[in-house]
Amino acid sequence: MELTQFETGAGVRVTRAAAPFDPALLADMTRQVERRRGGVLSSGMEYPGRYSRWHMAYVDPCVELVARGRRVSATALNDRGLVLLPVIGEAMRRVGQAEGGAGDAATAEVIIPESGARFTEEERSRRPTVFSALREIIAAFSGPDPHLGLYGAFGYDLAFQFEPVRQRHDRAAGQRDLVLHLPDRLYVLDRKRETATCFSYEFEAGGASTSGLARETRVTEDGAIGARRGVTSADLPADPRPGSFAAVVEQARERFARGDLFEVVPSHAFHGVCDSPAAFFERLRRRNPAPYEFFLNLGESEYLVGASPEMYVRVTGDRVETCPIAGTIARGADPLADAENIRALLSSAKEESELTMCTDVDRNDKSRVCEPGSVRVIGRRQIEIYSRVIHTVDHVEGRLRPGFDALDAFLTHMWAVTVTGAPKAWAMQFIEDHEDRPRRWYGGAVGMIGFDGGMNTGLTLRTAHIRNGIASVRAGATLLFESDPAAEERETQLKARALLETLGGPEAAAGEDAAPGSAPSKAGQELRVLLVDHQDSFVHTLAGYFREAGAQVTTLRAGFDPARLEEYRPDLVVLSPGPGRPSDFGCDDLLTALDRRGIAAFGVCLGMQAMVEHAGGRLRLLPSPAHGKPGTVRVLGGEADRGLLAGLPGEFAAGRYHSLHAVPSDVAGGFSVTAVTPDGVVMAIEDEEAGRWGVQFHPESILTATGRAGHQVIANVLRLARAWSRDAVGSAAR
Repeated sequence: MELTQFETGAGVRVTRAAAPFDPALLADMTRQVERRRGGVLSSGMEYPGRYSRWHMAYVDPCVELVARGRRVSATALNDRGLVLLPVIGEAMRRVGQAEGGAGDAATAEVIIPESGARFTEEERSRRPTVFSALREIIAAFSGPDPHLGLYGAFGYDLAFQFEPVRQRHDRAAGQRDLVLHLPDRLYVLDRKRETATCFSYEFEAGGASTSGLARETRVTEDGAIGARRGVTSADLPADPRPGSFAAVVEQARERFARGDLFEVVPSHAFHGVCDSPAAFFERLRRRNPAPYEFFLNLGESEYLVGASPEMYVRVTGDRVETCPIAGTIARGADPLADAENIRALLSSAKEESELTMCTDVDRNDKSRVCEPGSVRVIGRRQIEIYSRVIHTVDHVEGRLRPGFDALDAFLTHMWAVTVTGAPKAWAMQFIEDHEDRPRRWYGGAVGMIGFDGGMNTGLTLRTAHIRNGIASVRAGATLLFESDPAAEERETQLKARALLETLGGPEAAAGEDAAPGSAPSKAGQELRVLLVDHQDSFVHTLAGYFREAGAQVTTLRAGFDPARLEEYRPDLVVLSPGPGRPSDFGCDDLLTALDRRGIAAFGVCLGMQAMVEHAGGRLRLLPSPAHGKPGTVRVLGGEADRGLLAGLPGEFAAGRYHSLHAVPSDVAGGFSVTAVTPDGVVMAIEDEEAGRWGVQFHPESILTATGRAGHQVIANVLRLARAWSRDAVGSAAR
C-alpha cells in the first residue's frame, strides 16, 4: 500500500492510500451500484491520440450535490460526509443565499440569485449560476490528486441559466438538473498500463477526521427493479407516431429556407422495460463499446445507463479537447459492406456539411476562452464504428487563456452543437418548441470534474434514463435543408435500436451477432470437386468456398494426365483463374477429355476463357487491364431466378482480374451469355445441356463478397452440377 498526503485549497488534510485490487471485483461493484448510490464509468474504445480503454467504479459516495433550478444542496450520505459538509457549505455560501431555519444537519443548501449585472460574452461562464457554487467547492478541495473530484450527471436544462429560451413544457416538480457525487474510494483499472488500483481517501477538516468512520451510506436503494414491481410493456408510454419526426424535419427545412437556422438536432423518445439496470449496462458494454460507457445510480430510484460515442469536454492542464460527431450511416452486413458505406458517407456533401457546421460552432465556443491561434482541428472526418452506425468525427483542441479553468471550458460549449444546432440559441428554442417533452438528462453530460483542474465528460447520448423499471431512450438527428425527412426518422430509430434491443435481454441481443446471409450453403454435400490450378494466386480461397458449401475438394496443378480423372471420379471439374492464355496450360485438351467422359465443368476467369475458345469462340484484349478492380455485373433478362446467377440481384458488384475477354458476339457453340458489364464484356456463360458454366469475374474476391454474391455463385454451380450429373446418369440408363 502506498500513502500520499496533501492539503487542499481550503486546508482540508487528505491522506490517500493506493493498493492493487483484483479487476474481477468491478463486476461486483456494478451489482452494488444497482442498489446503492454510485457509478461505473468506462471506455471501451481505443483510438490513438483520442481514446484509450479504462474502467472505474465507486459506491457509497460520502457527499451528494443536487441542483434544482437555481437551488443547490449538498447532502452528507454518511458520517464521513458530515466531516466535509461544513467546508462545502461555507464554499456554497460564498456565492449563494443560505436557506433560513435550522434545516437538516446533514444538508447544506443555497439559492444562487439572479444577477442584474451585464456580462460580456467573454464573461458568460462567470455569471452567477449553480456552477458558481461548484467552482467554489472545487477551489476548496483543489489539490494534485487526478482521481479525487465530482462524478455524475449534468441535465440539459442547466443551459437555460445562460440562454434565454422560452420554456413551452412544464417541468416536473422537484426535477433535478444536476447530481454529482464526491466518492472517497475509487477502483480504477487502466488497461493501457495494465494496472488495477483502489484509491481510498481520509479527510481531516475543522478538527474532525473521517478515519475509522464507516463508508456505507445512510440511504440505500431498493433497486426499483421493474420486474419486482410488475412493469410490463403495457405500462410503457406510447412510442413516437410514425411520420411525426419526419414532420418536424419538414418544419425545420422551412426555418432553414428562411435563414433562421443553419442546422438543428431535434429528438424523440422510445421506451422499454428494464428489470435490471446493472445487467443492462453489462450487456450494453459488450454489445456497443463506446468511449463513454456509464452506469449511474442517482438515488430516488433513478438511473442513467449509456454508451455515448461523443466526448463533450476534456481538459488536461490548459488543453481543452472536444470531438464533434456529425455524419451517420448504417453499419453493413460485414466489413466489406462497412467499407462501401464508409465510402458513401465520406462522399456525401450533405454529411460533410453537417460536420463542418458543428466544428465551426465548436471552434467558436473555444475561442471565447482559449488563447488566440490555439484552437485547431487536429483530426478531420475520422471514422468511428459502433454496433449499429458509422460516424464521421472531428477532433478539436485549444489552450485556455490565463484566468479560465475547466468549468469555463465546460460552460462555453453548453450544450454541444451536435445535440442542439446552430445558431445555438435559436436551435435550442426550436427544440423546446417542437419536442414533445423536456429532455431531462439527454443532451447534457456525464463524467467527472477533477479537483486537480482536469475534466473528462461525455455527452449524454445513446442513454437510457430509467425510473421505476421504465427506460426512456431518446435519439435525435442533425438536420440540414438537404435532409430527407423519412431518412432522418429512420436514423433516429437506428440509433435507438442498439439500446432498445439490448434492453430485451441476452436472447434478444444474441441474434444480432450473425451477419445477414452468413449461414453457409451445403449445396455441395457429398459432391467431389477436382480443382485445376493454373498457377493462380487465388485458387485456395476458391477451394475454400467450395468446401464451405460441403464439397470434397482435391486440387491438382494443370498438366496432369487426363487418365487421372478415373482415379478421382469428380462430379465437377473447376478450371481456376490464372495468368497468360488458356493455351499456356493445355486447357483445350482437358476440356476435350471432360467432354468424352461426360463430366460437368465450371470455369473461372481463365477457365471461362478456355471454354469460350474450346466452343469455337474468340478472345480479345481490354484497352486497359482490370486487375483487382470492382465491376458491375448485369444479369441479362433482369433478376435471375434459375441457373448460375440464381438468387442474385439484376446488378451486383464483383472482383475482376483480367485483360483477356469476350463480347457476346465472340461466344459460340451451345453457350448463352447470361451476364455482361455495362460496356458489354461477357461476365457469365452457361450451357446447361453440356454441363458447362463459366464466369469472368472472381467469386472468391473480397470485391464479390457483398451480399455473399460469390458464395451464392458457388452454391448455384454445385446445385447445377448435381442436377446435371443426375440427369446424365438417367439418360445413360435409358
